[in-house]
Amino acid sequence: MTEVRDISLERPAVGGAVGRLPDGRVIFVRHGLPSEVVDVEVTEEHTTYARGEAVALVTRSAGRVEPSCPYAVPSGCGGCDLQHASPEAQREWKVALVAEQLLRVASVERDVTLESAPSPARGSRTRLRAGVDDEGRLGLRVWRSHDLVGVDDCWLADERFAAAFAREWPGNKDVELRAIGEGEPFAVLHRTDGAVDVASFEGRLLSPSTSSRIEVNGHTFRVGPRSFWQSHRDAPAVLTDAVLGVAGVKPGDTVTDLYAGVGLFSVPLAKATGRGGRVTAVESAPWSVADARHNVEGAGRVQVRQWDVTARAVNDAVAPDSIVVVDPPRTGLGRGVAAALARRAPRRLVYVSCDPATFARDAKVLSGHGYRLQRATPFDLFPQTPHVEVVSAFVRSGR
Repeated sequence: MTEVRDISLERPAVGGAVGRLPDGRVIFVRHGLPSEVVDVEVTEEHTTYARGEAVALVTRSAGRVEPSCPYAVPSGCGGCDLQHASPEAQREWKVALVAEQLLRVASVERDVTLESAPSPARGSRTRLRAGVDDEGRLGLRVWRSHDLVGVDDCWLADERFAAAFAREWPGNKDVELRAIGEGEPFAVLHRTDGAVDVASFEGRLLSPSTSSRIEVNGHTFRVGPRSFWQSHRDAPAVLTDAVLGVAGVKPGDTVTDLYAGVGLFSVPLAKATGRGGRVTAVESAPWSVADARHNVEGAGRVQVRQWDVTARAVNDAVAPDSIVVVDPPRTGLGRGVAAALARRAPRRLVYVSCDPATFARDAKVLSGHGYRLQRATPFDLFPQTPHVEVVSAFVRSGR
């Protein structure tokens, strides 16, 4: 690896603070902050850009603090990219990132205000996927690497995970720890032979039907061991309130919930539409579909469909002048989905995104098809990292 001295860092990005190498290439520097001058160890080189880690400070930002976690260092755990930034510096980073992506990619100039999570960052994470080393010990991965860093605990994780870190997990490729809700936490074991099992933190095998149960705004959700659930403790309630706040659902409305997961949004949307309304939930993962069908029972008129979210699915599921909620993965809407949504002409589209870059890309497509971004609010639900959740609302131009 090459070390380059005196790199001036200019602005934030998901991959680190942005600087320039002597040859003019952009370099994304982890463990650096805008306005700093640092010495950088280059870890990855490409034709037009490079990646690296700040290994020495020449000029220090006023927003720099000592990381709370001993593993949040260069060549350490790749999870907490911003533990070296003060809370205010983290907020500035995330706000700048969302605003810059909207302006650069979607040509939308927007002042954004970051909403904080109710709970403190420490102990807020309820799901964590760890690798297993040759001795069977849990470890977390180095940034952009399969290498493991042996850890005794995770600063961000629910305190109940400590019991899992204290024991060995031989025969597994990786282990996902889950402490969702108030019940007993458990581990999802991804075996070296490809099998998937469920076990207690003491290593006792559990039934494959083991599930978490968590109450969100008065409704108890079942979440199976392979179903997606937001990792931050506060995220389900915070995002549900935000979605309902911008969706403008009224009794009798027709609503489509795309990438519906276990029905986190489908349930309150169905309750809001009342007896005369209808919600169609579309989800591709069979285990999430099973949970969603269980969770929507008694909530109202909800139909859960096991479909991939494609342009064809949009044509079949979305009615004109309806309301649509989308919560896609980090890759954003699938090919042709944004354009298909616009052609179906819902009166309002609520977009929940965990990646400002793909959100801005999809916003540009929607804008080109006659939709206006009415609001976009980022939520700080990935503390100590540059990631945010953005809840936005689009309406047809002229409305």
